[in-house]
Amino acid sequence: MSDFLIVGGGVVGMMTALQLADAGYGVTLLERQQCGNEASWAGGGIVSPLYPWRYSPPISRLSRWSEGVYPELSLRLLEETGIDPEYRQKGLLYLRVDDEARALAWAREAGKPLERVDSDFLYGKEPHACPDCKSALWMPTLGSIRNPRLVKALRARLASMTRVTLKEHMPVTRLIADGPRVVGVDTPAGKVVGDQVIVCGGAWVDGLLNTVEMSLPVRPVKGQMILFKGPPGLVNRVVLMDGRYVIPRGDGRVLAGSTLEDKGFDKSIDDEARESLWESATRIIPRLADCVVEHQWAGLRPGSPEGVPFIGAVSGFSNLHVNAGHYRNGLVLAPASTHLLVDLLLDREPIIDPAPYRLA
Repeated sequence: MSDFLIVGGGVVGMMTALQLADAGYGVTLLERQQCGNEASWAGGGIVSPLYPWRYSPPISRLSRWSEGVYPELSLRLLEETGIDPEYRQKGLLYLRVDDEARALAWAREAGKPLERVDSDFLYGKEPHACPDCKSALWMPTLGSIRNPRLVKALRARLASMTRVTLKEHMPVTRLIADGPRVVGVDTPAGKVVGDQVIVCGGAWVDGLLNTVEMSLPVRPVKGQMILFKGPPGLVNRVVLMDGRYVIPRGDGRVLAGSTLEDKGFDKSIDDEARESLWESATRIIPRLADCVVEHQWAGLRPGSPEGVPFIGAVSGFSNLHVNAGHYRNGLVLAPASTHLLVDLLLDREPIIDPAPYRLA
């Protein structure tokens, strides 16, 4: 029996497993598909909330702590696995921000280098950006990561660790409770047990908790994205405008996202979303209209009230814990939210106050 049994192999589940294994504990990680193939794979990889000044303090605290982790984590995973997560710190440009004063006030209070720049600066950084912008907001410290490569690297690292047992294509059908303890989980291959059970099930977390007569206000929110095959250098950094964004990759490809759709667990893609994403992307970078759209996909975000994740113990159980409900910011908040939970599990001094994330 492992010290810890983790249900859910997205970026939150894998980072939790990595930290527990680093601390010397045995971990079994169960994933219904292949690790990292749901929302963690489907997102854009921006290592910040899209408009950080519009978020509540609990999200900002997790975000600030997490941002500084990715450069080090990316280098670690490259060294240990040979897989480069392609962390890029090229800054971010915000176009047509209608609450600019609020953004700048937030930056002063948070100590963030956000500034208003003129058109010469904007087009010096992104010559192909939306024409006729007289100014923009510029955040030079913001980075992005190629999230499919990040989850691939995390999976490879965990697979190489003797303290970690990965069980993929192993859906959990229910948690098994015996009084105040969860003694294991049911799977099509039989019962799997662990001393402490951690549910990192993303959009599926409420269904899992329902099997022990608990509930969590987490629901799936679909997001569709498209991928352009562009020439290298067409877009050099993340650019946001009117709530939509483009994200460059090192090979010239450009992601454009994303939709917000309340359609349950439906992951289908449609022409209406494709057209909407194409139109917003080509407004941000007009020359993308000359590029082929290679791919369209959808992911299911774990929506929660105000986007604040639930992190900590489940009331009524002595060994059941949750880390879920990150909404649009799973990748952004994962380093901090997993570190906070591991602090609580191992009775360490928590990195931030855990109170705002406790399960009611």
